[in-house]
Amino acid sequence: MTSDTLLPPAPVVATRTWSAVLFDLDGTIIDSAGDITRSLAHTFDTVGLPVPDEATLRDYVGPPLLDSLRLSAGLDDEQARHALGIYRAHYNQRAIRSPVFPGIAGLLERLHAAGIPVALATSKPEAVARTVLEHAGLSRYFTTITGASEDDSRTTKADVVAEALRRLGDAGVDALHAVMVGDRGYDILGAAAHDVPTIVVEWGYGSPAEAADALAIVHSSDQLGKLLLG
Repeated sequence: MTSDTLLPPAPVVATRTWSAVLFDLDGTIIDSAGDITRSLAHTFDTVGLPVPDEATLRDYVGPPLLDSLRLSAGLDDEQARHALGIYRAHYNQRAIRSPVFPGIAGLLERLHAAGIPVALATSKPEAVARTVLEHAGLSRYFTTITGASEDDSRTTKADVVAEALRRLGDAGVDALHAVMVGDRGYDILGAAAHDVPTIVVEWGYGSPAEAADALAIVHSSDQLGKLLLG
């Protein structure tokens, strides 16, 4: 996203008190696009398909990868699962290399200090997401870390958000006034399925068009902090 396409932030957000905050991971907390696209290029090459250009590869970052391999790469179910296995074996060796976006660690610390429960809701496999956050020293700020299941029974963003909300509820958290923070239209749609609004971060990998239904768009962690903390 570019600054000249920013949507005006919703003025009511700054006065809202959120009972919980759900965060996406890729493109929101960590800058993982380069590592993901390198692993995708390796995957395409290994299965004997032409390697797409960088812009096309970046479109794979965010949505459930199994679905993208079927819909965008044109693979059948068996081929997609085979390709996904190749990708995961390659990417899992690189996952912890991705840097945390500037200001995010401090924001998570401030949310934690303010007593606002924070959950991760990512389409990345849960075990990998947990490893990434632990390596970055951020896992202690999360009430729950929720990702895609290893058996691929929970892959859609809506399913991941549902599970994150369920776990928050089990932990005694009031999730009725939760907000999602993400960077793609998939985050907005997945959260909206559970009546959760989404704040979109401009530093992520989505296009301005994807943010049309966002509650607000922010261009910095400071601006995000003001909307989340008031």
